[in-house]
Amino acid sequence: MAFELIDLPYEDNALEPAVSAKTLSYHHGKHHKAYIDKTNAAIEGGGLAGKSLEEVIAAARGSNQGLFNNAAQSWNHGFYWHSMAADETSASDELKAMIDDAFGSTDGLKDKLKERGAGHFASGWVWLAIKDGKLSIEETHDGDTLADQDGVTPLLVIDLWEHAYYLDHQNARPSYLDAVSSKLNWSFASENLARGTTWEYPG
Repeated sequence: MAFELIDLPYEDNALEPAVSAKTLSYHHGKHHKAYIDKTNAAIEGGGLAGKSLEEVIAAARGSNQGLFNNAAQSWNHGFYWHSMAADETSASDELKAMIDDAFGSTDGLKDKLKERGAGHFASGWVWLAIKDGKLSIEETHDGDTLADQDGVTPLLVIDLWEHAYYLDHQNARPSYLDAVSSKLNWSFASENLARGTTWEYPG
């Protein structure tokens, strides 16, 4: 069974002005779809057909870079769409306590995410994750992912590739990070924390 391009959990214009409808339409309908299509083409008729996307990522890591890149980017984008919300959300009491302990406040966490994201060289992703039982900000480069990493549970991610923000902010990544940090989905992060295992791609 081929992987599917999952629907966005909101309308194309739901994140405006942080992320424009045009950016979201191109990013989801063109970039994410291309990663899905290339992943499906690469596994068709092979031993990985019928495996979960997480299993494909783990099998391809270190052995098939092309398949890994497209499968990991497919997963990362699905996780990214859910890491944002159209309406304001709230962290669970457990997550809020961990945020306050690690970063002083939610604003302190946002500042650290923005700092790490702005300082990240070239393309990649900045994550809020659980590592060694504590909140941690992690970075992955290019198409790398936390989807198959033992001992790390991703809670949220922000896309740092230019196609995520160039139409809206040109090359001003800090401006994009300021805007998108207001749309982070703390309910999704709380669900990931409570589950204690890595989110599974639903398509």
